Amino acid sequence: MANKADNLQQVYNMSFASVYPHYLNKAERKGRTKAEVDEIIHWLTGYDERSLTQHINDKTNFETFFNQAPQIHPNASKITGLICGYRVEEIEEPLMQKIRYLDKLIDELAKGKAMEKILRK
Repeated sequence: MANKADNLQQVYNMSFASVYPHYLNKAERKGRTKAEVDEIIHWLTGYDERSLTQHINDKTNFETFFNQAPQIHPNASKITGLICGYRVEEIEEPLMQKIRYLDKLIDELAKGKAMEKILRK
């Protein structure tokens, strides 16, 4: 039976490029756009379009993707609520919290929230 550390490492080793299409599908099914998904990723991580595309093309894993992020947005700590049954603000593992922040923001987009609210403006 896999332990918690193994499960975390499995998520961290996942390619960001393998999950990115799921973010797009989730948003686009609800009438949102790739541009909005990318804007959320840029806001959270500090990546620009070129560097985001490079990470997708390189199939960078989540651990590297977040560790190399130019700057996690200072307002990321304002992202709260449930994702996958966990309160994002209570996740103790820093990398998992960043991954869940992104999941939560994409969820909010798919639920029709205004971009200014999603981006904590």
